[in-house]
Parts: sequence; structure tokens; C-alpha cells
Amino acid sequence: MLKGILLQTPAPAGGGWIQQLLLFGGIAVVFYFFMIRPQQKKQKDQKSFISDIKKGDRIVTIGGIHGRIAEMDDDTITLDVEKGAKIKFDKSAISLEASKKLAGKA
Repeated sequence: MLKGILLQTPAPAGGGWIQQLLLFGGIAVVFYFFMIRPQQKKQKDQKSFISDIKKGDRIVTIGGIHGRIAEMDDDTITLDVEKGAKIKFDKSAISLEASKKLAGKA
């Protein structure tokens, strides 16, 4: 019975490599447009946002701390939080998404 089933299977086609190449190429294109490109755009937006902030802007850190920028250096910012407390952070700790939401409420 097994011999009869094996004899009924068609022989593999010789031109299948072109279809496989097109399939893998299509997967690569979809992967680029849905995974890599949006991540690059997000990194670019985050970098431009951090370079555009200035003293007096209200921001939110990645940890969720809300405050107003009191001082700025090359790599760090000092946030003025409630009751005059000041906290120093790296510029990379600023959250773009939370700051946009905060700006939309004001």
C-alpha cells in the first residue's frame, strides 16, 4: 500500500527556485516596511525631539516623572519637580510619547 502511495506523488518541478526566491524577497520587503522602517523613524523622531527641547519645557521621563526643565547640559538635564525639588537625568531618559501626550493636554 505504501508503495502505491509513493508512486502517486508527482515529481518535483525544476522551476521551483524562482518561486522560492520571489517568496523570500516578498517576505524581506514586508519585514522591512513593517518592522525596520518604523523603528528607524521612531529613533529619528526621538533624537530630533531631544535636540529641540529647551529650558522651561514640561517633559515626562521614561520612568514617569513629570517636571519642567530647569537646567540643561550637553548630556544631562535637571528637572524641577514638585515643591522645588530638582532631579538630574540623562537626556536619553526623556519619553517622547508621554511628552507629546502632556503637550496635547496643555
